[in-house]
Amino acid sequence: MPAQILAMDSAQKDKPEKFLVIGPSWVGDMVMAQVLFRRLKANFDDCSISVLAPDWTRPLLERMPEVEDSIASTTQRGQLGLGARRTLGLSLREQEFTTAYVLPNSFKSALIPFHARIPRRIAWRGEFRGLLLTDSRVLKKDIYPLMVQRFAALAEPAGSKPPTEILDPRLSIDPETLSSTRNKFQLSIENRILAICPGAEFGTSKQWPAKHFASSCKSLIADGWRVWIFGSANDEAMAASILQEMNDAEQQACENLCGKTSLAEAIDLLSLTDVVISNDSGLMHIAAALDIPVVALYGSTSPDFTPPRAEKVKLLSTNIECRPCFKRECPLGHQKCLQDLEPELAISAVNELREEKQSRDLV
Repeated sequence: MPAQILAMDSAQKDKPEKFLVIGPSWVGDMVMAQVLFRRLKANFDDCSISVLAPDWTRPLLERMPEVEDSIASTTQRGQLGLGARRTLGLSLREQEFTTAYVLPNSFKSALIPFHARIPRRIAWRGEFRGLLLTDSRVLKKDIYPLMVQRFAALAEPAGSKPPTEILDPRLSIDPETLSSTRNKFQLSIENRILAICPGAEFGTSKQWPAKHFASSCKSLIADGWRVWIFGSANDEAMAASILQEMNDAEQQACENLCGKTSLAEAIDLLSLTDVVISNDSGLMHIAAALDIPVVALYGSTSPDFTPPRAEKVKLLSTNIECRPCFKRECPLGHQKCLQDLEPELAISAVNELREEKQSRDLV
């Protein structure tokens, strides 16, 4: 270890750890990053955690009790921004962070803590960034198959055995903010609420067909459910396609929230729902972190790496030979992995999760 780092370690050994985490840029990945935050809090008394990430992540981080501060990144996703990263790193020196954890796998993501001269800089090895790190670890994917395992393991000394117990992501909800948000959208919670999340920023190869979402909703509405549709402005067309498959009475049982809520509002409103049907998306991971029962639909991707971390989950997929391909668009043009995933499977899964939740609540 360089003498400079040893000297800084000696000077700071009696001070509480002050961590900087370079966070991911995807919603789902940021949700799963909370396993690292929770493990750091469990391992280090009186530590503080700051997270550097895109500004849109603030609603997530504000609902993670372990995070004291969020620092907005000044660069766009996919942008090298060498000058901006150096400037930001220099501005962080005065905060005297003791350790940095770099969660993205890119070279550029390690530049800011390097320029900030943070004494310990820890990450999995990748993109020739070893010179920027003080602790560059070789990832053995067979030992750490899940993303949450890889994140949690960084909180342990290099060479430690894989963590056997991982505290799942759990977002906290402020009751007053929740009440205000529900009143803003004038939403009733007297009926059972089904949330559907039909979008997927990754690409259409993750999107269950609109007719399948509509068929599931129609059946559950007939059983007394109401449906809330969640998504960004990019999902408005998909939501419209789902609603077009319904008659007027069925549409009256739906609340289309796509493009109408902020991320913060979507998180709060999701916490009020009874079951969620979702593509493999960021909203799926948010629902899981709220401990809402989740029916997760997998097309081109697989739950083997980033499954939802809820207590009650039903994972639905088909077994055709070409999946998982992990492509943004179906390379064969038929999207059979999702077309063949019948609505009856989702309807059955929703009813099973609802019954399990009722049984659990009675205990």
